[in-house]
Amino acid sequence: MPALRVAVADDSVLLREGLVRVLEDAGLTVVAAFGDADALLAALPTLEPDAVVLDVRMPPTFRDEGVRAAIELRRRHPRIGILLLSQYVEVAYAQELLAAGTGGIGYLLKDRVVSLDEVREALERVAAGGTVLDPEVVGQLMARRVDPLQSLTTREREVLERMAEGRTNAAIAAALFIGTGAVEKHISAIFAKLGLEEGGGDHRRVLAVIAWLQRGAAG
Repeated sequence: MPALRVAVADDSVLLREGLVRVLEDAGLTVVAAFGDADALLAALPTLEPDAVVLDVRMPPTFRDEGVRAAIELRRRHPRIGILLLSQYVEVAYAQELLAAGTGGIGYLLKDRVVSLDEVREALERVAAGGTVLDPEVVGQLMARRVDPLQSLTTREREVLERMAEGRTNAAIAAALFIGTGAVEKHISAIFAKLGLEEGGGDHRRVLAVIAWLQRGAAG
């Protein structure tokens, strides 16, 4: 299998070059690295990456350029996976990004990425259309969006949190010390309580998280 092709955008030269080295050490192919989001977006048609890594805050305002670029990237190139890296939990930005699509999205905190395997697995997951969220991001999203979750039991919330982190049913079962059958029942209950209809294919798990976030924003 060919190495995953990745493009990077981070305004800090040291962090950008360090990230390129980390990604290459993880066995990925870095096709280009940029100091701002506009340059990345302009070059994407010729680069054809499988995934991109974006800092949240970049020039010129150092506020939400990475998120804006990610949303525009989803519109122009929906097949490309997106991994946002941030120093902080930007709850509003994470919610906006997740609400813009049904998969291929990741949001990790820079200081909590502890291994090359974690970076590689996150990029492979978003490139394949999955979702990866740092547990701290998930925790703050859930704390801020209480109303849509009021009908869920404590166990269902625990399962939903791990679903949002991108874990498989087997991984959720192992983390919560329950059987996979019990996990499947909890997930079915979550779908029902969040008003998700039958169907949705492989994205149904992601849709559960997105539906929860969108309902929180609407309320």
